[in-house]
Amino acid sequence: MTKGGMYDISDKPETYRTAAAQAIVKVSPFTVTLVNEGKIPKGNIFDAAKVSANMAAKRTWDLIPYCHPISIDHIAVDFDVIAEGSIKITVTVKNVDKTGVEMEALTGACIAALTIYDMLKPVDDNLEIESIKLLEKTGGLNSYLQTYDVKLRAAVLVLSDSRSKKEDKSGKVILERLAKYGLELKEYKILADEQKVIEFELVRLCDELRVDIVLTSGGTGVGPRDVTPEATANVLEKEVNGITETLRAYGQKRTPLSMLSRGIGGVRGSTVIINLPGSVRAVTESLDSLFPGILHIFRMLEGHSH
Repeated sequence: MTKGGMYDISDKPETYRTAAAQAIVKVSPFTVTLVNEGKIPKGNIFDAAKVSANMAAKRTWDLIPYCHPISIDHIAVDFDVIAEGSIKITVTVKNVDKTGVEMEALTGACIAALTIYDMLKPVDDNLEIESIKLLEKTGGLNSYLQTYDVKLRAAVLVLSDSRSKKEDKSGKVILERLAKYGLELKEYKILADEQKVIEFELVRLCDELRVDIVLTSGGTGVGPRDVTPEATANVLEKEVNGITETLRAYGQKRTPLSMLSRGIGGVRGSTVIINLPGSVRAVTESLDSLFPGILHIFRMLEGHSH
């Protein structure tokens, strides 16, 4: 059975994205002279091409079946007329969204080239759209990936009074994500919801084992046995509020229950500690928002700037 359809981007966070595409229309030198002198019968080709490029970029999702309808925050259309006989069109598109704008830039450049072709065909029988290509694109999660000479080391603590490793699902979701981003697992434990026990393990992992990151799962709610945030607060040296603000904001767009998580995050020594919720869905969503951006914190801990 053949699979197809619109790609699922529902788990992606919004990021700033840009793309620039270029189209080249080959014309005769005589046509270049007419363009420069404003003697094209159909009028100003650049005004028309600029409008058409903007319209096309904004309607890309309506023209190409599997493109997503996305926000567009900026479109720029530039022209360069080459005396030897070509018109270069560059379309730049910017947005903040879940998916990139390269197709919007390419569509804008393509339609601008066709508009110029249409307006010049009464005066030039040798027109040719020579090329349409993507010049560059930025943004998206991959642009935030960090590389390190030494593998980052991680530990996972699952907080539950009743769960065993065999029954644990949220912890295994974390293990899979750590492996995906190349982190080395040094320890994976399930602990009871006892504040002093949790504090002891966190201190040991940070001060003795010296792992780079500790991810906890569970005990972040408001139940009588939910003490993970209190235990974490007692061992942290610096709290990084932006981490858990991001986790909750991301989760709140997908479930109205995310606001009930009390998890915190921060640094002890050179170790990052982050509290994640206990359910598989909440952990998955938290990891979607956490990686790969969180990896940049290790550059900062080494003293590098942004």
